[in-house]
This record gives sequence, C-alpha cells and structure tokens, in this order.
Amino acid sequence: MAEDFVLSAEVRELSGKGASRRLRREQGLVPGIIYGGDKEPTQITLAHKDLVKQLENEAFYSHIVTLNIGSGSESVILKDLQRHPAKPIILHADFLRVSADQKLHTKVPLHFINEASSVGVKTQGGVVTHNITELDITCLPKDLPEFIEVDIATLEVGQSLHISEITLPEGVSSVDLAHDHDLAIATISKTRGASSSDEDGEAAATEE
Repeated sequence: MAEDFVLSAEVRELSGKGASRRLRREQGLVPGIIYGGDKEPTQITLAHKDLVKQLENEAFYSHIVTLNIGSGSESVILKDLQRHPAKPIILHADFLRVSADQKLHTKVPLHFINEASSVGVKTQGGVVTHNITELDITCLPKDLPEFIEVDIATLEVGQSLHISEITLPEGVSSVDLAHDHDLAIATISKTRGASSSDEDGEAAATEE
C-alpha cells in the first residue's frame, strides 16, 4: 500500500445526542465508534479537522487506518460516515476493526480508463454510463486495493462491461459474483443525435 493513514482518537465516556452535539460545537470533535473483532465496541472522539483532511484523499475510504488511542492503537477501516445535510460537518464515524488473518468486507472505488479512446466513444460516437462506481469485495487486509482499474478501451456502442469481465487484484473477490450477481459496470450507448445521423448516413449509402 502506497500510503499510511494515522489518526489520533480518545475514548469517549459520554454518549447520547446531547453529548455528541456539545463535542462537535464546543470542542471541534467528531464522535465515533470502533467495533468488530473479539473486543467490545469502543466509543471514541476524533478531531474534526484531522478527519476532514484525511477524507480529502480517496484512498482513505478503502485503506487500513491506524487509530492511536492513548498508549495503544487499533487497525481499522472506515465503514460509515454521517454528514450534516446542509453543512460541511461530519456528525459521526464508524470504524471496523481488522485482523491480519481475517478477511474483511468493504467497498473500493472503480477507476475507469481509456474512455475517450474506447471504440464505442471515439469511433462510434457513443456515451459512457457508469452503472456502478465502487465494488463490494472481500479480501485479507494485506490485499486490500486502494482502487480497481476498469479498462473500457474495446467496449462498443450497445455493449456493457460486467464484473466477471474485469481482472480483480490477487486475493480479492467480488461479493456480487459470489452471489451470482454479475452486474454491469459500464455501458456505452448511442447519443440521440449520433443515432439519427448514423441512420441517415446508412440509408444514403444503401441508396447509392
């Protein structure tokens, strides 16, 4: 993995909506929880500014994070964020403990490449639709990718690329495929204008 993510946290003694609001308003802290593994859930707080800074990096969402708590630390992944509906404020953060020898279940972003140069776009005038932008996976922590690359260079108009057609990193499995759900990841469709002009051109060529 290319980057290490480390955050400092403190154990939170008080819980409830009132206490959480005071933490956010008066101390600039985000309430959170760490759960999973063979330990009891731990209520924590994190500095809002530190968490927001880390969230600017896409890799943070699909990366092992080290939470330093007192004299110890926890290896976790971010599982859920609650955001304020109208303000740039993180209301709550959920973290899942990870163990080196236990597979974890999470989502990783898809990075699409060769869109503009794909057959369906460059040659046939189509438009790409991203049906899904992140993939549900299982893997050991050491195999967790920051993203999965999806190459659509050979995709043509009217075609879709499915999960079974992409190459997953070693040690990574698709949750959807395991349940026989071979979802379409990307599709190239004809634009209305392109469709009309192409048909006119084909008709003219036939008449000649």
